[in-house]
Amino acid sequence: MQSVDHQNLTAEPSADTAQLKALKLRIQAWGRELGFDAVGVSGVDLSAAEPGLAAWLEAGFHGEMDYMARHGMKRARPSELLPGTLRVISARMNYWPKAADAMENLADGRRAYVSRYALGRDYHKVLRNRLQKLAERIDAELPHGYRVFVDSAPVLEVELASRAALGWRGKHSLLLDRTVGSWFFLGEIFTNLPLPEDQPTAAHCGRCTACLDACPTGAIVAPYRVDARRCISYLTIELHGPIPEVLRPAIGNRIYGCDDCQLVCPWNRFARLGAQMDFAPRHGLDRASLVELFSWSAHDFDSRMAGSPIRRIGYERWLRNLAVALGNAPHSPAVVAALRARADDASALVREHVAWALARHGE
Repeated sequence: MQSVDHQNLTAEPSADTAQLKALKLRIQAWGRELGFDAVGVSGVDLSAAEPGLAAWLEAGFHGEMDYMARHGMKRARPSELLPGTLRVISARMNYWPKAADAMENLADGRRAYVSRYALGRDYHKVLRNRLQKLAERIDAELPHGYRVFVDSAPVLEVELASRAALGWRGKHSLLLDRTVGSWFFLGEIFTNLPLPEDQPTAAHCGRCTACLDACPTGAIVAPYRVDARRCISYLTIELHGPIPEVLRPAIGNRIYGCDDCQLVCPWNRFARLGAQMDFAPRHGLDRASLVELFSWSAHDFDSRMAGSPIRRIGYERWLRNLAVALGNAPHSPAVVAALRARADDASALVREHVAWALARHGE
């Protein structure tokens, strides 16, 4: 859990309804000044979401993400995570980058596909710093107890954001907004200010099943229900060991994450370019070749991925993912040579995936 302040949340600030309503409007304006595209407020009663969370965990859909089960229902109980919390301020920041065309990249098996959110700097740091500034500005206006979270604690961020009128949960389980689609990050400020709550946004997916139909591995097993164990984002980022062989061919050239369900979503035709330069592609990751990236040394990986969310998977899993993608790549002498060069890699995990990839090329 990321704790950015230790102020007391048990003592509720003294302010009347009119003051709190005016403060909320200023909070939203301050949020826009800090680069957020939308800011909303929700309550903390998420009891209606608990049965779905419990069923998802019971089905084992969280895979090796043991922390999901370890925290249990705390994820749906903000006031248990941080006693004294009365409201959650949710903020949304667009990240769709000006980058090489995503669909063209996916279609070219010689190139590496990196999820659009990970092409630039680590969003955790960017959002956390901005949210901290917003929380401090609120505190200067009306002292309050708070903590800032950006995907760093057991928080049902999509549920909270939907209740804060920032969008609705799509059938792929991500948040959607009619004006910008889904290419945005979310972050939260837990506070003991009893701010006026927003009204949840109505869902607008209708009968569309584009995201379910497009999932390469069939991970979206039902509307609003994702089996992480089959999800390419989970397989390439969260999974530490070998990627199940049966799923490797479907991964294609996706070496970090997967965007297919978002790329086909009709609402994303309204996506807007993110205004933050932090999310612009770095080191040519939006158009890099698989062979080029597979040639990086551990030092290359560490230095070039500094400040990137990709660095957290480490060099070994980076090579594992690239080996799978090279196994799926069009046959060429360059691809085979790149794989052979790592056939005796020090890592058993890498060796296994290289051997699989070479076998795919008849080696």
